[in-house]
Amino acid sequence: MIVPTGGKPRRDHYNVFSERDHTRRSTLSTLYFTYTALISPERLGSVTADAEFKFIAHLPETKLIFPLANGKWEGSLPSVRAEAGNTVWGAVFELANGALEAIDAVEADEGRVQTQEFKAVDREGRRHAVVTHAHSEEIEHDRIPSRDYMGLIVDGGRHWGLPTGWVAGLEEYVEEPLF
Repeated sequence: MIVPTGGKPRRDHYNVFSERDHTRRSTLSTLYFTYTALISPERLGSVTADAEFKFIAHLPETKLIFPLANGKWEGSLPSVRAEAGNTVWGAVFELANGALEAIDAVEADEGRVQTQEFKAVDREGRRHAVVTHAHSEEIEHDRIPSRDYMGLIVDGGRHWGLPTGWVAGLEEYVEEPLF
């Protein structure tokens, strides 16, 4: 369940802690960047109650790719790789101890492994060391993305206020092709 962290509700001050778990915030330690379906508040909340939204950010010189077909989704799942001239937007959450293991398990089930190779850049231009997840093997080509999976990413991107142009680009993977 998404609850305000205090005061009047604002989009940039939501977390997925349950009300009784607010005391756990003192043990937060890991910044997690998500661009996958875990950007959806409902999906992340179903994996862990110990994630607090901090800010939106992008991974500069990074491209969104679709190398993963895990058999559970109709279509391929996203990953990222370093590539000049590209940017991937997402949300950064601060995780309490133990939450990262639950997220690692979901990401591994979808074919991604934990990496700390990327630095997230917030709207003010500050760089942050983050944990994210990516496909570990080289691919020769992208596959067709899963519409349902991408729909979760679009919904999460809208919820957290990712740039409109980024979300509009993601929507192209959700809509029916014209031809």
